[in-house]
Amino acid sequence: MSETILSVQGLEKHFPVTKGLFKSQVGAVKAVDGISFDVRKGETLGLVGESGCGKTTTGRLITRLIEPTGGKITFEGHDITHMKQGKLRPLRRDMQMIFQDPYSSLNPRHTVGAIVGAPFRIQGIETEQGTKKAVQDILELVGLNPEHYNRYPHEFSGGQRQRIGIARTLALKPKLIIADEPVSALDVSIQAQVVNLLEDLQNELDLTYVVIAHDLSVVRHISDRVAVMYLGKIVEVGERASLYSSPMHPYTNALLSAVPIPDPKQREGRERIRLTGDVPSPLNPPPACRFHTRCWKAQEICKTQEPPLAELAPGHAVACHFPENAPSTTETPATVA
Repeated sequence: MSETILSVQGLEKHFPVTKGLFKSQVGAVKAVDGISFDVRKGETLGLVGESGCGKTTTGRLITRLIEPTGGKITFEGHDITHMKQGKLRPLRRDMQMIFQDPYSSLNPRHTVGAIVGAPFRIQGIETEQGTKKAVQDILELVGLNPEHYNRYPHEFSGGQRQRIGIARTLALKPKLIIADEPVSALDVSIQAQVVNLLEDLQNELDLTYVVIAHDLSVVRHISDRVAVMYLGKIVEVGERASLYSSPMHPYTNALLSAVPIPDPKQREGRERIRLTGDVPSPLNPPPACRFHTRCWKAQEICKTQEPPLAELAPGHAVACHFPENAPSTTETPATVA
């Protein structure tokens, strides 16, 4: 078992909703509402779910780009939940983020050299052969020409811009990278190239990833473990092979049934699960199990009692009163902290 590099316990982020001249709070959007998971060193954890389930907010909380409402974030033994920016800055060298949009995440007024070299300047790091040589080496590492140093972002394609963003992320040789939808804005052919690049970099630089995505095919290709989110909660987490072959939560089954299958013969024998109704508002989520308003297996207990995230198989936990594909056992399942 690899050591844990990141531990999240009961993490919450509630955005206040105000009204009136005096901005009195009338409610809160529960974007992330008490999630817990660990990330082991050297692995890739995939975080999946529908749009609006809180994936991106989770990534920004982990990197402390936004302040948590509650819970605890531990990175390499350091509690960074409410750490002040002065103390947090040195730790940011080891914890970086790849943003979703390769167009808006790069300053159009800065050259590639200035963009990728910014982390060296901000952290006050000097290299033996100078910043320019270090930046050119990083550009070559991500598949770009070192001669692109003096060019501007508008001169590159979407895939090349994302490579520039990855180069900026790698500048300080981080240990943990949060990749927020790193390929969703790219063409399918370019997506494969960027995913393969991320895998090669992980093997070469011993990186740890948390990949946030809604494309289950991409997550299956790149992840070691997968966590499924729904309306601010983690409803299932497990090893990739176990989760894709034997999904236990009804919501996970519905997501996997929507993944396109190119082979017509395999597609014929698969049942498509169509969820009824809209995703409830995080401003007023359903009580107990949040999925019960759209679940075909829901019973009275689902409306009154929230199911704990319990381990029903080795390394495979689910939050459901009536899980599917669960191994038959007489033992009481262990609740995941």
